[in-house]
Amino acid sequence: MISFFTENSSDILLKTWEHFYISMIALALGVIIAVPVGIILSKSKFLSKIVLSITSVLQTVPSLALLAIMIPLFGVGKVPAVVALCIYSLLPILNNTFIGMRSVNGNTKGAGIAMGMTTLQSVLLVELPLAIPVIMSGIRLSAVYVISWATLASYIGAGGLGDYIFNGLNLYQAELIIGGAVIVTLLALLADFLLSKLEKVVTPKGLRIEGSRAS
Repeated sequence: MISFFTENSSDILLKTWEHFYISMIALALGVIIAVPVGIILSKSKFLSKIVLSITSVLQTVPSLALLAIMIPLFGVGKVPAVVALCIYSLLPILNNTFIGMRSVNGNTKGAGIAMGMTTLQSVLLVELPLAIPVIMSGIRLSAVYVISWATLASYIGAGGLGDYIFNGLNLYQAELIIGGAVIVTLLALLADFLLSKLEKVVTPKGLRIEGSRAS
């Protein structure tokens, strides 16, 4: 195992970076799509049922099948991998955004409107900040999922740490499988840790104080 890391150190750095940026681009696109959609859905029960049902169905499609579907549309390489991973990242973020926005106290929203805020101002200045901890939980969950699923992107030529795992399976070399899996796990843990720090930064101070008291 040690020889795997020493002999492939430069290649490991390259594939780790490849794996990381594919995952983070997919996650960023997921956030850009899912958070605004989740906010809109929180205002409509009928629409939310339809959209959340569709995203739930997409979530059940096997990863390899979804990657295979992307090939006729986008070819092989990083683009289809990013699109597929983005689709997989949507449900946790969408779900948590919807739940977070719906859980904001009605009196709090009413107070903002009573102060003269428009609906948009109430969403941006009152509801969204209060929903941030729940939304960030969904983003953290999606980050771990996406980094794990990105190993399968190797099948369509996207590179990343999945190359080690699948090469190890093809060549019956356990050190490649274990080495790749260990790095993917560490990468997922690192992403979750960094996002937990970001969550503390973007969470309103009052909610951070309440959370620390509760813990």
